Amino acid sequence: MAQGINLTVYQNGGGGGLDITQLVQSVTWAGRRGSPARTLSVSLLDDDGYWHERSGIDVEDGWQCLFRYNGEELFRGIFMNQSASQSKTLTLKAYDNGIYLSNNRDTFVYESKTADAVFRDVCSRFGLPTGDVASCSYTIPDLTKKKTTGWDAIEDALSLEFDNTGTRFFVVSDKGSLCLRKRQENILQWVLETGANVSKYKYTKSIENVRTRIKLLSGEGTVLAQASDPALEQKIGIMQEIDTPDETLNSAQINALAKSMLQEKKTPQRTLSLTNLLGIPDVIAGVGVFIIIPHIDINRTLYVDSDTHTFKDNLHTMSLNLSWAADAA
Repeated sequence: MAQGINLTVYQNGGGGGLDITQLVQSVTWAGRRGSPARTLSVSLLDDDGYWHERSGIDVEDGWQCLFRYNGEELFRGIFMNQSASQSKTLTLKAYDNGIYLSNNRDTFVYESKTADAVFRDVCSRFGLPTGDVASCSYTIPDLTKKKTTGWDAIEDALSLEFDNTGTRFFVVSDKGSLCLRKRQENILQWVLETGANVSKYKYTKSIENVRTRIKLLSGEGTVLAQASDPALEQKIGIMQEIDTPDETLNSAQINALAKSMLQEKKTPQRTLSLTNLLGIPDVIAGVGVFIIIPHIDINRTLYVDSDTHTFKDNLHTMSLNLSWAADAA
């Protein structure tokens, strides 16, 4: 197992924890943008032997876990899946408390609420503690979600915030509390660079979903605002997107919305995959890091779409999928 790891398990409401670090063979800690919960997958020795006992974990009994690396808490959550094999190993998968957002359904009705207010209400309904909650600026006139998950309601609210302000937010669990954070405020100082800490990468680019024009229409079909990029249309032709803005927006806001939508839509889809990096615990889905790869002309901040951290054989490594966005340079 990797040096510096510590895994403590305990039953829900059962008091003090049990340190089972000596049974750990490997740990995988992962998350991705668009998912409410990060996961922890653990491979344990499952054999009576000298100096150790079997873990005795059964997911039906509500076993929780706390994972630390070099003394820093990285994950706490509940085991929800287990499998055993003839090799006398036990594989467990845990989810942090973001899982309760996707595993609880209700009907949600909001009027004149911001996305952060929706986030707080959903968490409150299901008894989920909240930590830092960033403020959203757009007031949603009406949001009704019938018989759906709490996560679906939050995602729709955050999508409306982005559509009307161009600002993205993400949800993350931190030490057992759910947090809502502004993506632009979570750009780390870490630099990942070929010749230093990057050796394997794959870069892809696509214009399949690029749009060169945005047209915003009223409910009756009247054109309210337009934005286009003539220079780009000279290169790839006209590709138009239409949408209907919120009726509460004034003319200036609608024009600003058309421009921000065009800025987002005209950007080619680019993805960068980095594998077998030296692990950095702070680098997880939702945050931004600075990437330098001269061979493919990358010298800028990219956002982490998904991350997989592996702790095994005295090593902490990570693999990342990153993407471009208009709010990072």
